[in-house]
Amino acid sequence: MTARTPLLVIALLLAGNAAAESLDRLFFTPERRAALERQRQLNIQEAQTLEGASMSLDGIVSRSSGKNTVWVNGRPQAEQSAATGVTAKVERGGRAVVTAGEETPAELRVGESINRGTREKNDGLGGGRIVGKPAR
Repeated sequence: MTARTPLLVIALLLAGNAAAESLDRLFFTPERRAALERQRQLNIQEAQTLEGASMSLDGIVSRSSGKNTVWVNGRPQAEQSAATGVTAKVERGGRAVVTAGEETPAELRVGESINRGTREKNDGLGGGRIVGKPAR
């Protein structure tokens, strides 16, 4: 080690701290960051619409508080919220009744999708099945 080594280490640490502070919100323009900050402060939710010919139930998270989050077409939303143009009521067994706008409600299991035009369900297994070994 030379006498300059501790100075180099200190300089690198200071540069690392400055870089970490500037990476706070790296991925948006300053204008977009300001708009997102206003939305967060005012609790404004952007109106979204359900796109595509199919609707899928991708997941359900039930919290101990009793509140549920449902993923429909890959977008999370609070149960009974119409923020995505869809409402979902969670039922037992990983199922939810999902309604898109004025369409007929569809009871879906997690992983299932439904064609919004023909109302045909698809379980994602393609006619196959999942077999698991019992726990010992």
